Amino acid sequence: MFPMDSGKLLIELLNHFSRPLFLRFSLLLAIALLPGSQAFSQAEKKAPTPRVKSKPLARGVHASTAGTIEKGLKFLAMQQNPDGSWTDRVGRKVHMTYRGTVAPHVGVTGLAGIAFLAHGVLPGQGSAGYVMKKGRKVTYCEVLEKALEYVISRVSPANGFISANGSRMYSHAFATLFLAEAYGTGSYRDTDRMKRALKSSIRLIVNAQNPEGGWRYRPGAQDSDMSITVCQMMALRAARNAGIEVPSGTIEKAVNYVKKSFVPGVGAFTYQLGLEFRGVHSRWTPALTAAGVTTLYTAGEYDAFQINEGLRYIWRERPLRAEARYTFDYYYFQYYAVQAAFQKGGAFWQRWYDTVRQDLLLLQESDGRWTDLVGANYATAMASIILQYPNQYLPITEN
Repeated sequence: MFPMDSGKLLIELLNHFSRPLFLRFSLLLAIALLPGSQAFSQAEKKAPTPRVKSKPLARGVHASTAGTIEKGLKFLAMQQNPDGSWTDRVGRKVHMTYRGTVAPHVGVTGLAGIAFLAHGVLPGQGSAGYVMKKGRKVTYCEVLEKALEYVISRVSPANGFISANGSRMYSHAFATLFLAEAYGTGSYRDTDRMKRALKSSIRLIVNAQNPEGGWRYRPGAQDSDMSITVCQMMALRAARNAGIEVPSGTIEKAVNYVKKSFVPGVGAFTYQLGLEFRGVHSRWTPALTAAGVTTLYTAGEYDAFQINEGLRYIWRERPLRAEARYTFDYYYFQYYAVQAAFQKGGAFWQRWYDTVRQDLLLLQESDGRWTDLVGANYATAMASIILQYPNQYLPITEN
C-alpha cells in the first residue's frame, strides 16, 4: 500500500495545478491513493490520456544548469545506435572493478530514454531539442521513440524478460521503468503494444521475487540483494502509477526484506541479509543505504524510522567527487540518493541537490559526457536524470 493523508494529498494537487504536464497524472494518482482504495491490487485503468507538452526546462532547474543538461542530452543523442540502443559495458561488479563486454546495453538504453523524458520530451509530440547527425536533423522525440522501439523489441515473448547481450535483472528493471514512464505519458503511437510489453515485464518481476522478498541478478535466484531490489521496486511503482496491476503482497514482502536489511546503530542498509542469528551482517555502503531509503519511500513507508537514520548516514558517508570516474557506483549512489533527498524535501533536499549539482557540473567533460567504469553513456544518462530532478516531469518524481 501507498498510504497518504488525504489532506496532504489535496495540498499536493493544488501545488501541481501550475504544472500542466502533470495535472492529469496527479489527479489519477489522487484517486488511487484516497482512503479505501487498493494501491497495488487495483483493477487496471485504460491507457493514460496524452499529456499536454510543456517547456523542456521547468522552474527549479538553475539557469546555470540548463546548458550542462543540454550538453549531456546532445552527447547521448549523438551516441545512439541506429537500432535505438546505446552501447556500454554489459557486465557486473567483481570486487572493486567492473567487468563485462562492450555491446548494446538495454539497461543503459532505458536510462538514456528516461533522461529525455525527464527533459519534457514526449513520444510523438514534437521535440525539445535536436542534433545534426550525418547532415540530418534528428529531434529528441525521434531519439526517444527509437529507444522505445529497441526496448520493446527486447521483451521476451516467452516470459517478459528484457535482456540483450547477457544483461540481467538490473537492466530489466531500468528498461521496465522506462516503459512505465513512457506509457504513463499516454502519447506513444501504439499504447496497446506498449501496454502488452509493460505488463509482460512487470509479470516477470512479480514472478521473480524470491522467498526472502527481494530479487537477485537472474529470475529464479533464491537469495536477494538490495541493489537489485530497489530498481525492481521502482519499476513496480511506476507501472502501478500508470495503471498496471501489481499485487500488494509483492510489495509487502519487499518492504519486510528491506527492513530486515537495516543495521541499527549504524543507520545503513546491507547488501544481503547475512547471518543475523550470529550477529554477522553483510557489507553496507552509502549506495546500498540510498537504495534502501528509496525503496521504503517507493513503497509508501514514509514514516519508517529507518528513513531518517539512513538519510543521516548517506549525508555523512557520501562519496567524494574525485572518485566518480574510477568507480562503478558513484552515479548509482547519486541516482538513488537524489530521489531519497527529494522525498525528504525541505532543507535536506535543497542542501543535497545544491551539493550534487555543483559536483556534476565540475565532473562533466567538454563534449558533454560524464564517465565511470561502466561507460560514458551510462554515467551521462544518470547525471542527466539527477540534474533534472527538480523538473518533476517524470511521474516517478512526484513527491
